[in-house]
Amino acid sequence: MLIFDAHLDLALNAVDWNRDLRQSVDDIRAQERALEMTQKGRCNGTLSFPELRQAGVAICLTTLLARQEKEINHEMGWITPEACYAMAHAHLAYYRAMERAGWMRMLKSREQLTAHLEAYRGAPDTTPLGFVLTMEGADPVLTPDTIDEFYDHGLRAIGLTHYGGNRYGGGTRSEVGLALDAIPLLQNIERLGITVDLTHLSDVAFWQLLERFGGRVHASHQNSKQISDWQRQFSDEQYRAVIERDGVIGMAFDVIMMQHGYVRGVTPPMSTIERAVDNIDIVCQLAGDARHVGIGTDLDGGYGNEQTPADLDRYTDLQRILPPLLEKRGYSPDDIGLIMHGNWMRFFSEVLPSESDV
Repeated sequence: MLIFDAHLDLALNAVDWNRDLRQSVDDIRAQERALEMTQKGRCNGTLSFPELRQAGVAICLTTLLARQEKEINHEMGWITPEACYAMAHAHLAYYRAMERAGWMRMLKSREQLTAHLEAYRGAPDTTPLGFVLTMEGADPVLTPDTIDEFYDHGLRAIGLTHYGGNRYGGGTRSEVGLALDAIPLLQNIERLGITVDLTHLSDVAFWQLLERFGGRVHASHQNSKQISDWQRQFSDEQYRAVIERDGVIGMAFDVIMMQHGYVRGVTPPMSTIERAVDNIDIVCQLAGDARHVGIGTDLDGGYGNEQTPADLDRYTDLQRILPPLLEKRGYSPDDIGLIMHGNWMRFFSEVLPSESDV
């Protein structure tokens, strides 16, 4: 079953974590074990380019991720907006290098999206990984008009915040609303036709953004408070709001969003991939159909299989387990296809500009 994954942090893995994603998952793990790496996520990575190809991932959204942090010694983040801007360009340079080497292909227009899918169906073993460029947290956007520069580089989706608050508003684990600079930024995003990722917004900022933004919205990796009840998750009311705007919601496979009360580094993963099916059921029941839910795994989003479902050792396990579980729950082959790739294909075939407008 072909997969469209709406959230992967590939450049984070390759640049920040200094991994060669052209290697196998086993080789990357072995190298990190040989170096006796002890940082969370090391020796337990779940993906690489060969792994994604074997798993049937034809297209993904992959991030520019450079979060501003006040602390100099923070394990993830940069202390100035200028450093965030520079790191976002480093991530962009990595994707361009992988395009040059034949591993990736940026998809900027709806025609490119359609052509890539046709190419993949014809030659899945040799077609590069197609990707739509997204930004997780707008810290690299120096001023609201800087978004035009990133659009010219291929950016087609953006989330304003990540963890905590930033110059544009409140994110996960905060209850800060939108900042003043978010208003002109959102106006520019809407003008350019970029879709806003509602993932990682504070609850206050979530509702304020929907009031002030008339463009397309989605939630790339956003699970339910029914599954794990904390602020990172969406309520049924928030899910309905995305559905009413004809958005798609991606299911994440970070166990912190699948297991209530999970504590990083303390609680062992007990939830399985079936918990994601429970979450898919929630979205489908709220929508009344299977047209608004997809996959946004966030696998290797700064963690490894120490923080994935108990039955997911590596990315290919998703392909092996999820479609049969959906079939067992009574989902039709057509609905399974929508969940695994079709809904995101439809959404981005509407969001991406035509070739003549790029």
